[in-house]
Amino acid sequence: MSAQSLAGKVALVTGGGTGLGLGGAERLAEAGAFVYIVGRRQSVLEDAARNLGSNARAIAADVSKKEDMVRVASIIREEKGTVDIVFSNAGYCQGRPLEEVSEEFLDAMLNVNLKGQLFTVQAMLPIMNKGGSIILTSSMTAFIGLPQYTAYAATKAAVVGMARVWTTELKSRNIRVNVISPGAIPTEGYETVQGMTPKQVRDFTEKCAAEIPVGRVGRAEEIGDAVVFLASDASSFIDGINLVVDGGQTQVYAGRL
Repeated sequence: MSAQSLAGKVALVTGGGTGLGLGGAERLAEAGAFVYIVGRRQSVLEDAARNLGSNARAIAADVSKKEDMVRVASIIREEKGTVDIVFSNAGYCQGRPLEEVSEEFLDAMLNVNLKGQLFTVQAMLPIMNKGGSIILTSSMTAFIGLPQYTAYAATKAAVVGMARVWTTELKSRNIRVNVISPGAIPTEGYETVQGMTPKQVRDFTEKCAAEIPVGRVGRAEEIGDAVVFLASDASSFIDGINLVVDGGQTQVYAGRL
C-alpha cells in the first residue's frame, strides 16, 4: 500500500463545497478517505458531495459558531465513530485600506479565519484518533505585506501561531498539526467574495503568473495534493510546519502585486 494511501480514514474538510476546500476533498477521496465536507450553502455542498461520489457526505454548518461544529462532530461520531484527518480550510478574504478597516469588517474576518479554525479543531478533538493529522489553512498573504490586506493577513498569521502551540499541546496524542499557505490560486471566491470582475481576475492572474517562478498560478487540486501528503504516513516525520504552496512566489516576492 502506498504511503499516501488514506484507505479506511475519515476526513473533515471545512469550506469543502468549492475552491481550495473542494480540491482538498477531491484528493482525499481519491486517496481512499471518507470525506465530510462542511460549508454554509447546503445546495452547493450537496452538488459537491454528489460529484465526489459515495465516499463523501455534506453537512451544512457555520464554522464561526461553536455549536455548529459540535453538531458536526456528533454526526461524525454517530456515523463513523472517529475522525482521522481535519482540513480546516474555511476562510474569508477581502481587502480594504487601513483607514477603512471597521470593527465590523475585522470581526467578520476574525470569526471565520481565526475562531472558525479554533472551533473546528476544538469540536473534533474528542473524536479524533491518536495519530491523526490536523491541517490548517493560512495564506502567503500573511508574509508578504500585500497592501490593503491588514485584517486578512493578521488572521492568517495567527493561524500559524496557533498551529505551533497545538503541535506541542497535542503531541501526547501523536496528533500532527501542520499549515498550508496557498499562493495565487484563482477560485470563484475572487468574484463572489472579493468582488472582482472576470476581467480583474484575468488581469490579476496574468500579473501574478509573471512573478511566479513556475510561470503560472496554482490549481485547487494542487492544494489537495499537499493536503493528502500532510494527512498521510508519507509525512509522518513532519510536524508544526508551514508549507507554502505558491510556485515560489513568496521566496522572490518584491512587492509588485
